[in-house]
Amino acid sequence: MTGLRYVYAVCRPFGTPLQSQLTGVAGDPPRALNHHGLVAVVSHVPERDFAEEPLRAHLEDLDWLTETARAHQGVIDALTTVTTPLPLRLGTVFRDDSGVRTMIEAREEDFRRTLERLEGRVEWGVKVYAESEPQESAQPAQKAATGRDYLRQRRMQTRSHEEMWQKAESFANRLHEKLSAFAEDSRLHPPQNPALSKATGRNVLNAAYLVSRAHSEEFVEMVDRTKGEVPGMRVELTGPWAAYSFAGEAT
Repeated sequence: MTGLRYVYAVCRPFGTPLQSQLTGVAGDPPRALNHHGLVAVVSHVPERDFAEEPLRAHLEDLDWLTETARAHQGVIDALTTVTTPLPLRLGTVFRDDSGVRTMIEAREEDFRRTLERLEGRVEWGVKVYAESEPQESAQPAQKAATGRDYLRQRRMQTRSHEEMWQKAESFANRLHEKLSAFAEDSRLHPPQNPALSKATGRNVLNAAYLVSRAHSEEFVEMVDRTKGEVPGMRVELTGPWAAYSFAGEAT
């Protein structure tokens, strides 16, 4: 099959084959391209969609982007079961195999150093949401009799909000300190936009933790024990993922 080369990840040579039914971006099965003792996992993609101009246009198309990202992630997930991949950015494309080899040579030292650091490790994501808003007023059905009563209600309302956010931030900070002390490395990401994530509640912690596979079960149990610890706080755990947050090549 002709076409451009889409690169998912770089990794060390691995003996276990990927699933035979696995398809990548644009429906083409991924394959290993070996060079200088490293492996680039690639597949063929059509130039009409992945050349520079059409790719730039496609990246503005949410449906196309979602489908492509899902296929990209499917290959990364499959790789994570058999090796430690270093994921490359979504939409990393080269003209041919020679272009991929040139890229490996140019970044060989960085790839080897990062793969050494990530070997045998995975990423876990932890999010904390403050689920409940405080009551707007102790007497929601009654209008304030005077301006002074109204101001008193507003002060109570503000104080209630402040106390809830202080409690949420305190819980999130304690949890992050505890998980960071256990993990080999951690990253704090900006809170998620609820309009995009569709998650309920206010996101007060959005963090990633680099954990060895050998200690992942203990890490999961540690997170699970915090669920329900503080009323109104929702803790969500995702993973294990390839170490996107620690690879220097986040999608």
